[in-house]
Amino acid sequence: MSTESSTVQPDNTTPPSILSTLLTTKTRTEDAISYITVSDPVIHADGMNKYTSYRVDCRPPPFDPTPHNNTTTTDNSSMMPDLFLQINQGQYSSTLRRYSDFLWLYERLHKQRAGSIVPPLPEKQAVSRFSPEFVEERRCALERFLRRVVSHPELMDCEALGVFLRGDDVTFQHAKNVSKSSGSSGEKRAAIGGDGGSSVGGGSSDMMMNSSAHLSGAGAFNLTPQKTAGIKKWFSEAKTTLSNDLVSSPDDDLFDEIERYIESLSIQMKRVSHQASGLVRKSKEIANGLFEFGLAFHQLGQSEGEVLGKKLQLVGSTADTLSVLSSQHADAEWKKLEEPFKDYLKMIHAVKLALGRRHDKRVSYTALLHEIQTREVNLHRLRMSPGREGQAYSTEMSIQRYQAAAEAAREDYAECSQRVLREVDRFKREKAEEMKMVVLEFIMLEIELNRSMEKIWGELVPKLEEGSVVASDGDGGGSVEASSSSALATAAAASSQQATMVNLPPASQPTYSNIPVASDPMMESSIQYRDNTIVGMGL
Repeated sequence: MSTESSTVQPDNTTPPSILSTLLTTKTRTEDAISYITVSDPVIHADGMNKYTSYRVDCRPPPFDPTPHNNTTTTDNSSMMPDLFLQINQGQYSSTLRRYSDFLWLYERLHKQRAGSIVPPLPEKQAVSRFSPEFVEERRCALERFLRRVVSHPELMDCEALGVFLRGDDVTFQHAKNVSKSSGSSGEKRAAIGGDGGSSVGGGSSDMMMNSSAHLSGAGAFNLTPQKTAGIKKWFSEAKTTLSNDLVSSPDDDLFDEIERYIESLSIQMKRVSHQASGLVRKSKEIANGLFEFGLAFHQLGQSEGEVLGKKLQLVGSTADTLSVLSSQHADAEWKKLEEPFKDYLKMIHAVKLALGRRHDKRVSYTALLHEIQTREVNLHRLRMSPGREGQAYSTEMSIQRYQAAAEAAREDYAECSQRVLREVDRFKREKAEEMKMVVLEFIMLEIELNRSMEKIWGELVPKLEEGSVVASDGDGGGSVEASSSSALATAAAASSQQATMVNLPPASQPTYSNIPVASDPMMESSIQYRDNTIVGMGL
């Protein structure tokens, strides 16, 4: 036994040491941004309005010109410069923000950096949203969201992020009001509703997220024109989408391939996430099963004698220990396996949103081109009609505005396309490393669980065999001496043999329960008995 354990032990210790080394050398990007924190959740009750506020701290350390001290260790063990730290060196700030403020930041990032893969926000929850468990879970998710945004190469210098981190209450509320009003006016300018200026293309970046904001912030007298402008823009883009006659670009085949890849990845990851959830559920069932198993052995031990009962209770206590260990393992699996897969699905959805932004830009650009063609045909008809010079001039001016808007939309579309390509490439690289970390951590969890269970069961076997039952209290002291299991077996065998010898009839007249009592000599002579004179054949 000792030789086998000495030869197996190096094989058992080598893989965890390698895995632990790999895990210690890898750090998630958001974990390195430790100077961004979300803490101190406070529940406010303002009449019927009840909400939770969070303290957002941004305390970057002083900038060090040494390159090594201003870098972030990524998952692929390379050193990336912390650009946010270099831009915001020594700028401390502390603000109070609620969930709706985080949602505003999320929407503004989509508008100001269309095509970026914006990190996901935690979902809304209608019930139990003020319970301590949910508040803490949301706090951690909001902190992870902010750190990801700060470390994001496309979002770290966004104007909305700076206002969110450093703006006081008045400045931040003003920024929110301006974003609402600019979204409404942007839709109006994008539709060129008669009095629109030449800066038409600015509204194309606000096309999708302004659907809920274009009715406020501009005053009562402008509500009707804004509604009309929004309807015109929606109708024009809807007609362009239904016609499926979109403007083409050299990268269309590449984007089609990316969309197919993301869709296939989403399907496969949903399947993996479902299986991971089932694995965690099975681990919890094993923990409950071990608890019930231990309880049954405790009850059985109480009904047995002193020696056997104590041994059975010792088995029950071991099962209880394994139940606690399995429950902790299930929680660790949920944290390190199930949750990362769910987060990965959210990131895949964020990639789909980025691709959707590019599609919206493409639709807007195509709609403007179609509108220009329609107006050029109308202008030609007006010029051929006498007495309609005024309408022809007005149409010509509107064509010039549409052309300026189309040029701005084209540049916006090209910029969004290039940003999506960069983001998808970064998504593939980073998520491959994160997936590798998830798998390594899961392997380490399984190795540690099996080793711990093997050790616990191994410590139980000598106690049952040697007969020394150690009943430990909270301090690990005390012992109860019992008879050895071999003595119990010998006594049981002796008592069993004695009972058998008492019940045996004389050797000369054996009885058979399956043979009826003989009533005539012929039947008696048909029964053959063994010869008792043969050595070793007697009873």
